[in-house]
Amino acid sequence: MTSAGEIDYSARHESFENWFQTPLGRALLADQRACVEHCVASLTGARQLQVGLSHRLPLASTTDFAQRILTTPLWNSVIPDGVAVCDADELPFPGDSMDLVIFHHTADFSPHPHQALREASRVLRGEGMIVLIGFNPFSLWGLRKLVSRKRAGPWGGRFMMKRRMEDWLRLLDFSVESAHSSFFQVPLQGAAVKEGKGLVERMCGNRFLPVGAYYCILAKKRVYSRIPRKPAWQSKKVIALPGRGTVGASRTYPGKGRSGNVAVLNHNQIEES
Repeated sequence: MTSAGEIDYSARHESFENWFQTPLGRALLADQRACVEHCVASLTGARQLQVGLSHRLPLASTTDFAQRILTTPLWNSVIPDGVAVCDADELPFPGDSMDLVIFHHTADFSPHPHQALREASRVLRGEGMIVLIGFNPFSLWGLRKLVSRKRAGPWGGRFMMKRRMEDWLRLLDFSVESAHSSFFQVPLQGAAVKEGKGLVERMCGNRFLPVGAYYCILAKKRVYSRIPRKPAWQSKKVIALPGRGTVGASRTYPGKGRSGNVAVLNHNQIEES
């Protein structure tokens, strides 16, 4: 049960998962799979992790990784092996254990999107890659969300700006390798989903304008090694303190023809001067 004003994320997850069974949802998922496959085609490693809304929506299933792990926020009795039931902001994996992390609309439907991104950074090893997919608010899909009163399907997501996600990634020591938007289909189930370029894509001049339904960001986790520094007490340039019982001292420089003796002034000499 949720209190008044509190968002039921479990219901929105389930609604979005069911929406992918519609013609428009299947077309969007096919486009996203092709986009991710293109981004990670040359990547290899030991473990690939997809943090999403459902284990029934896998991406990058043909990549050259020894182990592919999926997470889902909702438990059911038919979850297969290789699927972990957990929230995106509390991943049950050790740090530096993944070579590739895929965020499939995770930030759009997470109650704590920034913390979820921190968790992805934690489990990702140094020089590992992250692929982040999110709905683009500056698109016809973003306009549809603004005018829609329903919060079912994709319209229950946040539609966070691509620039904001890139800023978050850079704050977590990621470097953005590539970022673009895709899928220019009109967000209406009644519109026929045809192959080839639609009217919106033709007007945009073949992706020169970032007005696609979703954006896909590829970023690399940077690791900076610390430069070792010697403690200050190990430095050779240590100034010796005057000896016991001295008020002031002056030492001649070596190599000037003197023996380097210390001249000590007593109290009477100080008063006379």
